[in-house]
Amino acid sequence: MEIARRMDFMENSVFASLRKEKAEFERNTGTRVLDFTLGSPDIPPAPAVIQTMCIEARHPGNYRYAINPVPELIQAIQKWYQTRYHVRLEEDEICLLQGSQEALINLPLLYCNPGDGILIQDPYYPAYVDAPHIAQADILFMPLKEENDFLIDFDAIDEESRRKAKMMIVCYPNNPTGAVAPDWFIEKLIRFAHDNDILVVYDNAYSDLVFDGQPGKSFLSFPGASEVGIELNSFSKSYGMAGARIGILCGNKEVVAQYKKLKSNLDYGIFIPVQYAAITALKIGKDIVAKTRETYIGRRTLMEQSFTAAGWPIHLPAGTMFVWARIPDQYENSYEFAKALLNDTGILVTPGSALGHEGDRYVRLALVVNSYTIRQAAKRMKETEFFLSSTD
Repeated sequence: MEIARRMDFMENSVFASLRKEKAEFERNTGTRVLDFTLGSPDIPPAPAVIQTMCIEARHPGNYRYAINPVPELIQAIQKWYQTRYHVRLEEDEICLLQGSQEALINLPLLYCNPGDGILIQDPYYPAYVDAPHIAQADILFMPLKEENDFLIDFDAIDEESRRKAKMMIVCYPNNPTGAVAPDWFIEKLIRFAHDNDILVVYDNAYSDLVFDGQPGKSFLSFPGASEVGIELNSFSKSYGMAGARIGILCGNKEVVAQYKKLKSNLDYGIFIPVQYAAITALKIGKDIVAKTRETYIGRRTLMEQSFTAAGWPIHLPAGTMFVWARIPDQYENSYEFAKALLNDTGILVTPGSALGHEGDRYVRLALVVNSYTIRQAAKRMKETEFFLSSTD
C-alpha cells in the first residue's frame, strides 16, 4: 500500500524523538532525566473544575452526541471575552474546538488550494508547518529575529509572498520565543492583512501568561481585527485542561460559519462533561489564572537566577511558559548542544532547530516542572562544570 505523497513532508514529532533519547539515556545510565521539553502544563485544574467534570460524567444523558454546544458555555464565553478582553462576541462568532490545534490543522483546508501560500513565523510551533503540508499549500516563512524583539518584520515580506499568501498564522505571546506584541504591532498586522487580502489566524493561547506590565490582550480587541481574521483561544494553558481538549475559534462570522460547516463533517462536538467543566473554569477563572501566572513567574525567576549562577545566562521571557535560551558559541547548532547537555548532565531540552531555521542558536525550555527540578538541573550543571567547559 503506497501512502499519499503529502506524507513525505511529515516526520515523527520532535518530542517523540526526544522521548526516545530520554528513555535510552535512563536505560544506559540509570540516571533520571530532567525533562524540559514538552509544554504540557503540570498545574492541574481547580478542584471545582474536576468535581464538575466528575459529576457530569455520571449522567448517562451526557454521553450523546454534542452536535450543539451547551448554551450556558457559549454565554460564559461571551461574558469571559467581554470581561477579560473587552470584546463583544455574538453567538455566530464562536465555535467550540477540541483544543485550538484542531483549527490550526483544519483552517488551511478551508482557504488554501494546492500551491497557495501560508505565512508562518520562524521559529514556530510544529503544527503551524504541518497544516500547510496537509492542505498542499506552500509555506512562506517570516523570520523572527532577536534584534527585532522576535516580532514579524512586515516590510521584509516580499511582494510575491504577499500576492501568494491566503492566510497567515501569528502567535503572541509567542511560542517558542516568549515575546509579547505591543499594540502598534497588532495595528500594523491588521493593516498588512487588510491591504494584502490575507486571513489572520491569531493563536492567543498564552494571553493569560504575560508577566510584565498590562495583561495580555485579545487580537479582536483592536479595530478592524474581526474583518481580517479570527482568534484561537484555549483552556489548556490558563485553566490546566490540556488533556480535556477544549478551545474556541472566534471572530470573523464568515470564517466561523465555514469552519462550522467543515466541522459538521468531521466530528460530533465536545464531550458534554468537558463543556460543563469549562463553564466552571470560566466562573472561577480569575483566581485560577492569577495563581497559575504567579507559579510561572516564580519558576522563570528561579531558572534565570540558578542557571545563570551555573554558567548559563538565561533571559526572562515576557510571556508564555517557555524560555528561549541562547546556546554557547562553541556548538555548531542546537542539536549538538542539546545532545551534549543530555549526555553530560542528564538534562533534556528542545533544540531550537526543530522549531525552524531561526532557532539554530537557541533551545526551548518549558517551565512545566517544579522548583525542585529546576534547582536539581542547576546543581547538575555546576557539578559537571558543563558551562565552564563550554567557555574554555
